[in-house]
Amino acid sequence: MTPLHKRLRMIGASVGRTPLLALPDDELNLFAKLEYVNPNGSTKDRSAYWILKNAVERGEITERTTVVESSSGNFATSLATFCRSLGIPFVPVIDANCNALTESVLRSCCERVEKVADPGAHGFLTARLARVAELREEIPDVYWPNQYANTDAADAHYQTTGNELSGSFSRLDYLFVGVGTGGTIAGLSRRIKEQFPAATVVAVDVLGSVALGGAPGRRHIPGLGSSIVPPLVDRAVIDDVVRVSEYETVLGCRSLYADHGLYAGGSTGSVYAAIGRYFAEHPPPAGQRPTTVFLCADRGIPYSQTVYDPDWVERTLSSDTVATATA
Repeated sequence: MTPLHKRLRMIGASVGRTPLLALPDDELNLFAKLEYVNPNGSTKDRSAYWILKNAVERGEITERTTVVESSSGNFATSLATFCRSLGIPFVPVIDANCNALTESVLRSCCERVEKVADPGAHGFLTARLARVAELREEIPDVYWPNQYANTDAADAHYQTTGNELSGSFSRLDYLFVGVGTGGTIAGLSRRIKEQFPAATVVAVDVLGSVALGGAPGRRHIPGLGSSIVPPLVDRAVIDDVVRVSEYETVLGCRSLYADHGLYAGGSTGSVYAAIGRYFAEHPPPAGQRPTTVFLCADRGIPYSQTVYDPDWVERTLSSDTVATATA
């Protein structure tokens, strides 16, 4: 066994097997899968570990490889710390929407951080991917995880998150999953549908994202949403879609904290808001309490100066957005 394999085994022992918390609710048997208990505080630890593990096993990553990836959030943090543990360089490509705390962590872990300042005509994600393409030409022996299309990202959630949830319930009626790169919902939805064919999988996206066919628009909160349609979305089994505004994201985060003491990040707040809206429009039949599960994808700490800061919300989210969310 090579040193890389030994280090990967140690990383793998720390990822997954996260707690499942029952939340008090008047109408639902509601459960939160606490993904922020993963070692770097998010569900992206699963896909980052799985992608690195498979790339090493295939010989695509060696001790001489540099990993380069586009991310302004949790996936970059996961790759940064795991690559540091493996002793291989990682160059994250981030943008101006990256939380200050996340950027600080990346700069402490990585010798080189590429920050895209100009979104250009097609948004920050397209600009970041263009910079990744340039770096792949510039750096010898480079590996690009490509979290938007790499089937290992979906397989991570099929094999780990999906198996954990499938083994935790005798019945599951609703699964709410946020959509960003598409890996989580692609793997998780397929595994859950195998175990619970009658379960309803609800995909959650944000206004301004085109990931599920919405109209493009400016977004300020990293986490959910995409300015491209990630190829992995095509692998997902989706029954319904809820799109929330970024103001609803803020309300969802604050409600989850106030109601249940869960200090979660923006994507989790979006999903929690979507659950409330979905069941307001589709109330369960009288006397029934459907078993409903969602992921607490990450902690709220990186969002303390944005989502949880009233001044930032008032300054950044327009009155039109607020009116749309509360109408």
